Amino acid sequence: MGANCPKQYLTLLGKTVLEHTLERLLLVPEIAGIYLALGANDGYWNELPLAQNNRIHRVTGGAERCNSVLNALQQIQDKASPSDWVLVHDAARPCIHVQSILHLIAQVKHHPVGGILGVPVSDTLKRANDFVIDSTVDRSVLWQAQTPQMFRLGLLHDCVLRGLVEGKLITDESSALEAYGYQPLIVQGRSDNIKITRPEDLAIAAMLLQQQI
Repeated sequence: MGANCPKQYLTLLGKTVLEHTLERLLLVPEIAGIYLALGANDGYWNELPLAQNNRIHRVTGGAERCNSVLNALQQIQDKASPSDWVLVHDAARPCIHVQSILHLIAQVKHHPVGGILGVPVSDTLKRANDFVIDSTVDRSVLWQAQTPQMFRLGLLHDCVLRGLVEGKLITDESSALEAYGYQPLIVQGRSDNIKITRPEDLAIAAMLLQQQI
């Protein structure tokens, strides 16, 4: 992002990105608690009013997303059973709709593995080598993965831990389960559930939030 603070603390319509995201999650009655993975030296969180919310528990993050998720899952094990469902969501996705979360929960809660939100790929995709196009990729079976991603606590913890030990490429929670033969469900979400990654995404997120309001 090229900013002078982590992107989750950038200002978006008068609040930080993180506050928007957490406020959406707190509106979901099925969520018993939130475990927020933050850097050990994070000096911003305690300045926010939400830091006093007793449903939010701070966890020390790791070097990569998968390490942060594993740290949070290990903390949750003290208060939940292996069969309980957990949702993993990107702090940088502040435009998530509560109805999308509820829809994911309803579709996945009886699935044997779990599932994720996603949207079908709409752009034409090219396979390129050194900036030279080799071919056009069939997009009819391709989806863009989003969060939240919903899995049983025990299964997700074991797959992420095993994947890290064995050096698997874990880009999201679903990939950790896929690496060991599990087939999660994909539930269609919304295209406005964007992840803030580049500077221009902040302006897009502001526009989307204003439209949602």
